[in-house]
Amino acid sequence: MPPEIRESEVAAQWDRNADVWTDQVRKRFDIFREHWNNPAFLEFAGDLHGKTVLDAGCGEGHNTRMFARRGARITGVDLSAKMIEFARAEEVREPLGIRYQRASFTNLADLSANSFDAVISTMALMDGPDFPCAMREVARVLRPGGTLAFSILHPCFATKGMGWIKDDSGRAVKFTVADYFNSEPFVEYWKFGHAPNASQVENFGIPRFDRTLSDYINPVIAAGLRLEEIREPRAPELACELYETFKKFRQHIPLFFYVRASKS
Repeated sequence: MPPEIRESEVAAQWDRNADVWTDQVRKRFDIFREHWNNPAFLEFAGDLHGKTVLDAGCGEGHNTRMFARRGARITGVDLSAKMIEFARAEEVREPLGIRYQRASFTNLADLSANSFDAVISTMALMDGPDFPCAMREVARVLRPGGTLAFSILHPCFATKGMGWIKDDSGRAVKFTVADYFNSEPFVEYWKFGHAPNASQVENFGIPRFDRTLSDYINPVIAAGLRLEEIREPRAPELACELYETFKKFRQHIPLFFYVRASKS
């Protein structure tokens, strides 16, 4: 069996990331979020106005506030106490009616069954060790007819063996994948490369739990949810005009994978 990374370690790692992560995300230095992932996921998630929504893995609340401004009555949960602290402080500064709670998306015991119209999760469910348990908890708290929409790194391409092949001019011309079935958890170290102060901050340590496509889809079905749609958003042309780095993704691979499902 591969070595474990327990939820307590995941929480501790995100507590360590919290200060710099919060500062840089709120300054919109995460260009992949700002120019590709968030616009595409907002459209995918659909109209949540007036609905009671759970944000599973809300972090410091940047995306939670995005949905609240669109009219969702939203609760955010996250494993990191420090991220929740930052989220609550921002709610005090700019009240949007958001309730934040420290909790794992694998244990929502403090939330009643059949209490949410929708559950959303943006780029969080791949960062926990027990995805099937998370799906069972999501199914429990959703009302009949409720929907789940989540985004993750694309499991077919974001592998331990991913890489770019470049031509003599340095242009990325092919993308390679290896180790697709390697499920050993690990901590990946990186930073927002387009942040003006990137050279002055330490890398984030992000716990990773690589799974296959079936490892994501089958637990959704097993939890009693009905698949509605999957999507692999392509890097937008406008993003490619703003930042050269997006062009290779638009030409070759999707970086993100979306799932929408409903509870009967």
